[in-house]
Amino acid sequence: MLQIPLFIGGIGMQELLLIGLVILLFFGGRKIPELMKGLGKGVRSFKDGMNGKTDETDNQNQQ
Repeated sequence: MLQIPLFIGGIGMQELLLIGLVILLFFGGRKIPELMKGLGKGVRSFKDGMNGKTDETDNQNQQ
């Protein structure tokens, strides 16, 4: 069976399905979209912050 190594030990498809099932049972089906929306906003904010920091660094190097 194909295993996709995500971490040092590698996580296969069965492990990912088990993790997904546990999350579904823990949070319930109604909370998962809210959690994903919050995660997406966090990632977007992080990317914007990194791009802003890069822009500031470029501006300082040009001056």
